[in-house]
Amino acid sequence: MRKGILSLTAAAAVLALGLTACGGNSGPTSSTSSASSSQKAGKIGVILPDSKSSARWETADRKYLEEAFKAAGVAYDIQNAQNDKTAFQTIADQMITNGATVLMIVNLDSGTGKTVIDKAKSQGVATIDYDRLTLGGGAAYYVSFDNTKVGTLQGEGLVKCLTDKKASKPIIAELNGSPTDNNATLFKAGYDGVLKPKYDSGDFVKGPDQSVPDWDNTQAGTIFEQMLTSAPKIAGVLAANDGLGNAAITVLKKNNLNGKVPVTGQDATVQGLQNILVGDQCMTVYKAVKKEADAASKLAVALAKGEKPTASGSVKDPQSGQDVPSELMEPQAIYLDNVKDVVADGYVTKAELCTGDFAAKCTEAGIQ
Repeated sequence: MRKGILSLTAAAAVLALGLTACGGNSGPTSSTSSASSSQKAGKIGVILPDSKSSARWETADRKYLEEAFKAAGVAYDIQNAQNDKTAFQTIADQMITNGATVLMIVNLDSGTGKTVIDKAKSQGVATIDYDRLTLGGGAAYYVSFDNTKVGTLQGEGLVKCLTDKKASKPIIAELNGSPTDNNATLFKAGYDGVLKPKYDSGDFVKGPDQSVPDWDNTQAGTIFEQMLTSAPKIAGVLAANDGLGNAAITVLKKNNLNGKVPVTGQDATVQGLQNILVGDQCMTVYKAVKKEADAASKLAVALAKGEKPTASGSVKDPQSGQDVPSELMEPQAIYLDNVKDVVADGYVTKAELCTGDFAAKCTEAGIQ
């Protein structure tokens, strides 16, 4: 076991040096563990996508997965590819070389994800798509949220917030997620299903509609600034997550429009919730990541122990047409009056959320 740990450490050092030599701004981040009880089980490798598009990957997913693997006594290696496709594949190769018998990935795009899954399957490694389905990838399992429902909640949320403001024929801007992320496609299907009838009836006016490559918040700000220049009377923003929403809010602030133009979000990040507390964001969608991580880790641990677990449902891969055994969690819409639910659930703490000027707002919102 000591020899295995030394080998893994050396491999991690080689990977870090290789990425530095390539001139990457920030290399992958990782955490590993092994336990004596894990000698009877295989090893689980997890590749997270980045730490820029959403804070959740490092603050929530990594934490909950580590807790579950430690509780099960299995060896694991969790690394973050930091949105680098080459690093993503290198990490996967090294995890397989270092003895991973289960590989759980959050793909950066379906092409890269499929390459990794194909390599894993060729080496007899079980595969799990975590949070994002790899189109045509053929992973053994898929664990996520009902992502079309996420989008539906966002669309309904924007309608509610505009109705509350008694907006008349509001122009709507849609700031969509990455075009290479199947989840972004599902989110859009959900909120367009709510907004299109409003456009068709003339109650709402369809404005700029654009995707943000790689969920990049800096690009989102530039894109939204261009949207607002082309359509200065934008009255509502359907932003696909809290990061994109905050990018739009930053632009609205520069134009003294924050709080006047409802903005949606997703992920219930500290920043997103704080934006809701002060009235700059009208809602977000809370996805109980612990439930997702627990469902995925349960499958991964079973596979590592040589078992063949069953999933409660399935999702059809739109590219291959295959049914992928799946576990899908239910999302929840969060507005000012139930921000406290996210704190009560332990996803964010009062100490994180209620800092400085937000303390009084937290008290008003009933956050204990």
